[in-house]
Amino acid sequence: MSLRIGDTAPDFEAETTEGTIRFHDWIGDSWAVLFSHPKDFTPVCTTELGYMAKLKPEFDRRNVKIIGLSVDATGDHDAWAQDIEETQGARPNYPIIGDADFNVSKLYGMLPAETAGDAKARTPADNQTVRNVFVVGPDKKIKLLLVYPMTTGRNFDEVLRVIDSLQLTAQHRVATPVNWQQGEDVIIAGSVSDDEAKEIFGDWKAPKPYIRIVPQPS
Repeated sequence: MSLRIGDTAPDFEAETTEGTIRFHDWIGDSWAVLFSHPKDFTPVCTTELGYMAKLKPEFDRRNVKIIGLSVDATGDHDAWAQDIEETQGARPNYPIIGDADFNVSKLYGMLPAETAGDAKARTPADNQTVRNVFVVGPDKKIKLLLVYPMTTGRNFDEVLRVIDSLQLTAQHRVATPVNWQQGEDVIIAGSVSDDEAKEIFGDWKAPKPYIRIVPQPS
């Protein structure tokens, strides 16, 4: 299936390194980041999993749960965690889904529906499309989709930046401009008329009538 922003994130039950979960129940009233990997013991993914462990307090502060996925069994994940800790200085402190049956990868459109067989017999290149980041809101809707090649490590600082924007714009009728960072000016959403904007925001700067700039709402 092809997933798009605004779609409901498919629900599933899966084994993880922290036990069995039902995805929607596990999210609860939080936000969530699901990030996937083509296989255990791969170099780029090793760096990513370690960095996410170090960043977890920042996600916690934003009420965002982290969950990984790799196309291997959870027993392999446990062994991989040792390598991650040794080489990256941090052990995964969040659940990692075991997807040796390809169920979640297929459900999220990362592998073809006909994918079958022994996960251990597949190479990372066979699963190279399992390199996605999904940000899911408390409403279980997909808010962000990112897809990276195997040769490029993901920028999870950027994922945090986008979550800041998503959470701000979910609460206030604004949009964030290019390279926006927390605390910088924002743009009044195009869906807000000038009359409404005066009631909500008061004055604004407008280099063009359609670009109405205001301080970030608190």
